[in-house]
Amino acid sequence: MEELDLKELFNIFWSKKVQIILIILIFAVVGIIYTIGFVTPEYTSSTSLVLAGAESEGQTASTANSITTTDITINSKLVSTYSVIVKSKDVLGQVISNLDMNISWEQLRNNVTVSSVEDTEVIQISVTNGNSQYAADIANEIAKVFIEKVSEIYNINNVYVLDEAEVENVPSNINHSRDVIIFAFIGAVIAVVYVLVANMLDTTIKTAEDIEKQFKLPVLASIPVYGTEMQKKRKGGKK
Repeated sequence: MEELDLKELFNIFWSKKVQIILIILIFAVVGIIYTIGFVTPEYTSSTSLVLAGAESEGQTASTANSITTTDITINSKLVSTYSVIVKSKDVLGQVISNLDMNISWEQLRNNVTVSSVEDTEVIQISVTNGNSQYAADIANEIAKVFIEKVSEIYNINNVYVLDEAEVENVPSNINHSRDVIIFAFIGAVIAVVYVLVANMLDTTIKTAEDIEKQFKLPVLASIPVYGTEMQKKRKGGKK
């Protein structure tokens, strides 16, 4: 394929503008059909837990309610540990038993995401499920079992529910605008490739410049070809 300057490239794409627009529209429609008809909606509910002052046996109420620098340091180090405990077999297995769920703990683990809010002692537990109510119930139950497990393991009560999970009515895995844009972009890429390949395979001569490029010879003269429209005008003038 010979080198093309920007003007020639623009003219090539401009001459194929109808095909390009058509391809992009077709892919955009495919994107809409895909998201509506082939994507199963899933819902994500999240609960937030906060690590506060540790309360253990033998503490007074005022001591338990106060937060020291040591508590903050310990909590910061425990965030990562607690995130692992949340997705442990012990915790998730208890959740499955409490909610009488018919799935394995590994399957549930794949639908659970644990994240910590940067520079805070807040842990967010998110659960994704095809049923929005189940997603909220599972997230809240995980938080409950996790708090009990922390108390059992460390003999302290320093984890509290900040926000309970609520039922979400909007699917978390479906975004029509995003999908349409992605499919339209794919269509645009394919349209560009199509135009370039079609131009590369097109060996017909259309202009005098094509002859000069092809045969490296100057064009001395050209004979204009009159179309049917010009002939009709001449006939009409004679009348």
